[in-house]
Amino acid sequence: MRFTGKKGFTLIELLIVVVIIGILAAIAIPKFSSTKEKAYEASMKSDLKNLATSEEAYYSDKNSYSTDTTQLNFNTSTGNVLVISTTAATTGWSATITNPRVTSITSCKIGSGTDTTGIGVDGVVVCQ
Repeated sequence: MRFTGKKGFTLIELLIVVVIIGILAAIAIPKFSSTKEKAYEASMKSDLKNLATSEEAYYSDKNSYSTDTTQLNFNTSTGNVLVISTTAATTGWSATITNPRVTSITSCKIGSGTDTTGIGVDGVVVCQ
């Protein structure tokens, strides 16, 4: 028996919509989590490239490299952990950056001058 003038959805129609939304969410969530990790990895690479610029600017002023981010006027992105080392403050520097939220790689490195051991090309970011 059908009532005339009554409008609305049946319980079956509502359940079908809920199931479809659930399926779409199950597909989308893993894609978003990998995108988030790629963004963290990109922030690590960006921080290292910006650090290289800061180190070279510092070197042009002081004729030496620094391991102090305050002297370099440099801050990392939230969550990134940076370690800078210099060989003999005037011959080179290298830096390693990590982020605990990134699981696909362990760290990224960059170096310049004589301190590029394990990095390869001078001034190029290498992630492993």
